[in-house]
Amino acid sequence: MNIEDAIEDFINYCIFEKGLSDKTKESYRNDLEVYKLYLNDCGINYVSNISKDNIKDFIKERSIEEASTIAHNLTVIKNFHKYLLKEGVVNEDVSLYIERPKLRKLLPKSLSIEDVDLLLDIKLNSPFDYRNKAMLELMYGCGLRVSELINLEINDIDIINCQIRILGKGSKERIVPLGEYSIDYLKKYLDIRDELLKQKSCSKLFINNHGLGMTRQGFFKILKKLLKEKGLNPNVSPHTLRHSFATHLINRGADLRSIQEMLGHSDISTTKIYTEVSDEKVIDDYNNYHFRSNK
Repeated sequence: MNIEDAIEDFINYCIFEKGLSDKTKESYRNDLEVYKLYLNDCGINYVSNISKDNIKDFIKERSIEEASTIAHNLTVIKNFHKYLLKEGVVNEDVSLYIERPKLRKLLPKSLSIEDVDLLLDIKLNSPFDYRNKAMLELMYGCGLRVSELINLEINDIDIINCQIRILGKGSKERIVPLGEYSIDYLKKYLDIRDELLKQKSCSKLFINNHGLGMTRQGFFKILKKLLKEKGLNPNVSPHTLRHSFATHLINRGADLRSIQEMLGHSDISTTKIYTEVSDEKVIDDYNNYHFRSNK
């Protein structure tokens, strides 16, 4: 079978058997079209003539691309050849033992303690200032996701026992301790919260300027405005505060299991990435401050 017909059959299989979306279908088609053109330039027009070395050489030629792009190319090619074997078009899957390129793991960004202090230094002049201060203290102090923050209800806060009930991913509930700063500014916010309600009724803890529950977009705008006012990196996201919470605890010697519980990670391997962030900090500190680190 020639390569062009084989690709068309594979795409139809993906559509009708696998139910792939139009976007995924086009992505597959584009990757295989590039693959086909490469093979044609090598004088290969039939799938039975494709060798393992042809695929390896194709991947090498794509080495100028991002590793994630190459990995996607290879995944599509592997699915294509697996399909050809399954349908009996070829006698072996020549892509079977070709390894995917290793993707560079992106470590989460975090703020320095000094930058967190600057961000949280909010002058309390209006009810909105009290709300913003309480929101940010709580998000950083408890390592919350933005969705967890905006979905908090008044009854989730236990001031007496200094803890908060959080409904995380997959509706998993967890209890996280509240620090003194969070408790202090939550109390101050709760004292003026009725002013934001505008005679409406709302069970959400944090209220927007319409007297309704805070939205993700609303919180994002508040954060961006504060970052600009403080002269901090405008690319800091709400999730950066969660990363900072974990990284700062690791740097101060907190137990990894405790951090896992507070973050609501089901698998500790997800939490372990923060130890790598901490290791990077150790290396940076050594290089910057040890008098024998550099000549």
